[in-house]
Amino acid sequence: YTGALLEEEALKKAAENGLSSPEFFELCIWLGSQIKSLCNMEESITATDGVKDIESFQLEISGFLREMACPYSSLVSGDIKDRLREKEDCLKLLLFLSTELQALKILQSKKVKGSHLEKHNEVIQEMQTICDALGLPNSSSSGIPPLLTSVEQKVKDILSKVKNNHVGKSLLTKPLNTDQVERLEKINDALCSEYECRRRMLMKRLDVTVQSFGWSDRAKVKTDEIARIYQPKRYALSPKSTITLAHLLAAREDLSKIIRTSSGSTREKTACAINKV
Repeated sequence: YTGALLEEEALKKAAENGLSSPEFFELCIWLGSQIKSLCNMEESITATDGVKDIESFQLEISGFLREMACPYSSLVSGDIKDRLREKEDCLKLLLFLSTELQALKILQSKKVKGSHLEKHNEVIQEMQTICDALGLPNSSSSGIPPLLTSVEQKVKDILSKVKNNHVGKSLLTKPLNTDQVERLEKINDALCSEYECRRRMLMKRLDVTVQSFGWSDRAKVKTDEIARIYQPKRYALSPKSTITLAHLLAAREDLSKIIRTSSGSTREKTACAINKV
């Protein structure tokens, strides 16, 4: 806030004048706009035509405070025209709005810090998985860069012991810049969201199908046995996709081969006794 009420005396005078003070109007509108930008609210305090539109301002203030569950009864009950006549009530209004704004900013700051911490923990977990796969000691306390150096050296040692074409050529032949990485991550998020929806639908179909098997008289007496066999396998299924940008970077050329699922050679390998029923 950079308005005229930064000084204590000016603030007191504006509170005494209440709704007849343009500076008081301005401060309330600023506090309301800041609060609304930090939380999803329907009500708002908008700029009015000064003292000429006091009634509209009072209605907006009333709705805004009700939505925020203001604890001061003198600000949310009684005749709406009498709620901000006293200096004490005006100061209560400013106190409530300013403290709510302060609390929202603190929560927002914690949320940002939490997201950074979560991202850091995710990196640590990924490094732990890599070290476990390569048989390296996980010394994350020494920092990520030295750990990456150890991983790189270990991978080079392993690759030197296998044939040149053992891993295959990378499917992605060009390096990605920061903008391309961000775009690919957004595309992957959108695809993961769609795939999750599809997976949930298929899992629901599976549940309904298995449930329908239990409708027969023979199956009703084996409900517990069916549940014992089915539920562990069912709970192992996750609707979330685990595909990340790392899978794209690690993809080899053999993934780009397109094989028709209905071709004769493919059907020879997938045919089973159930197809003949």
